Amino acid sequence: MLNSKKLHLVSLGCTKNLVDSEVMLGRLKEYEITDDNTIADVIIVNTCGFIDAAKEESINTVLSLHDARKENSILVMSGCLTERYREELQADMPEIDIFTGVGDYEKIDELIASKQSTFSPEVYLATETSGRVITGSNYHAYIKIAEGCNQSCSFCAIPSFKGKLHSRSLSSIVKEVEMLVKEGYYDFSFISQDSSSYGRDMKMSDGLIELIKGVEAVDGVKSARILYLYPSTTTFELIDTISDSKVFQTYFDMPIQHIEDSVLKTMKRGFGEKKTIALLEYMKSKPNAFLRTSLIAGHPGEDDEKFEKLCTFMKDFKFDRFNTFHYSNEETTSAYKLDQIPQEVIDERAEILGTIAEECTQISLEAMVGQTITIVIDGESDEHEYLLSARPLSWAVDIDGEILVNDTSDLAVEYGKLYRAKVTELAGSQLLATLIEQC
Repeated sequence: MLNSKKLHLVSLGCTKNLVDSEVMLGRLKEYEITDDNTIADVIIVNTCGFIDAAKEESINTVLSLHDARKENSILVMSGCLTERYREELQADMPEIDIFTGVGDYEKIDELIASKQSTFSPEVYLATETSGRVITGSNYHAYIKIAEGCNQSCSFCAIPSFKGKLHSRSLSSIVKEVEMLVKEGYYDFSFISQDSSSYGRDMKMSDGLIELIKGVEAVDGVKSARILYLYPSTTTFELIDTISDSKVFQTYFDMPIQHIEDSVLKTMKRGFGEKKTIALLEYMKSKPNAFLRTSLIAGHPGEDDEKFEKLCTFMKDFKFDRFNTFHYSNEETTSAYKLDQIPQEVIDERAEILGTIAEECTQISLEAMVGQTITIVIDGESDEHEYLLSARPLSWAVDIDGEILVNDTSDLAVEYGKLYRAKVTELAGSQLLATLIEQC
C-alpha cells in the first residue's frame, strides 16, 4: 500500500448520497483512502443540491479542496448539484477536472482513468451487485430502496433532477441484506425520497409492507428502521406492520413540513391537517413508538397566525425529535413565483421552532430515565476517554444522538456489540447509562 494512489472522498447531504459515495469507494478499491486531502491523488466531492445552504456548502467545499490540493491531482465533482446545474458549473468552475451527475457512480473508475466528464440520462440506483464499501460502522448499513419521487411538493426541486419514483425489486433488496448479514451487519436503515411509496411504480399496492416481511425473513437481521415516510402514502396498515414487527423498530420518521391546512395546500402536500394528525396520533399510540419529523419555516403563505398554530401543535404533540429547514426559494419549483416571506422572518421562525425542538427532545430524554433498553456501543466517547458512546437500537444512526455509558459493571466491552443497559440519569441534555449484560 505504500506506493498506492490515495483517494479523498467527501459525501455531502443525505444518507442517500452516502450510499452512492460508498458505491464509488467500491469501484476505487485500489486507492488508499486518506483523510488528508493535501496528499490525495484523487479528490471526489459528492454534492448536495437540495436547498441554498446545501448548494453553498457544496461549492465552498469544492473550492477549499481545490485550493489545498497537490499538483496533478484529479478533482471530481459529482452528485445532485452537478446534475442540477451541469451547464452553469462546467462553464463557471474551471477548477474541476471531472464533472458527473447522479447516473455514473458505478463508472467512476472509468471516468477517472479517461479524465472525462459525463452525465448519464438515467439516475443510478444501487443494487446488490454494486459492490459498495460500507463506511462508518461495522454493524449498521443504509439500504436504498428507490430513487426519484412522484410527489409534487411546491418547495422541492428533487424530482426535477432525480425524476419519477424508481423502486428496486424486492428480491434485490433482500439479497443485499443477506449479503451484508454474512459480512457481520445486523442493523439496517431503509431509505429513499418517499419510502412509503416503495413499489408503486412496480404495481405493488403494499410494497413497503412486503419489504418488511421480506427483511424479517432474513436470519441474522436484529434491528431495522424505515426513514422518510410521506403522509399521503402512509397507511394505518403500514403503521400496524411496523409496530407489530419483531425486527423493525417502532420508529416513525414522517416529515410533515407544516400542520395548518392552507399552508399544506400551498405546499401541495396532498394531505390536510386532519388526516395528518390522525396518522400521527395513531403512530404515537403504539407501544415504545419513537416519532421524528421535519418542518419548513417561512414557506409562502405562512402568515403569523398560521405559524403560531404550527408552534402550538409542535409544543402540544411533543415529537421525540424534529428538525427545521429554512424555506429556500428554488427556481424549478412551483413555489418559486409565489409571494415570498422576508428572510429575516424565515430565520426568526426557524429559531423559534428550534427552541421548541430542543424542549421536545429534552422531554423525550427525561422519559427514558429509569428504563432498561438495548444499546449498541460505538466506541470511546468524544466527551471523555472513560465514557463510552452508545446508541439505543430504537434511535436512528447519527441523527438522534447518543447515550453515554459511565459504568460498564466490569463487563467486557466490544464495539459494535449489543448490551442491555439501564438509563440512570439525564445530565443536562445527555443521558447516562449502566451496562447490565451483553445480549
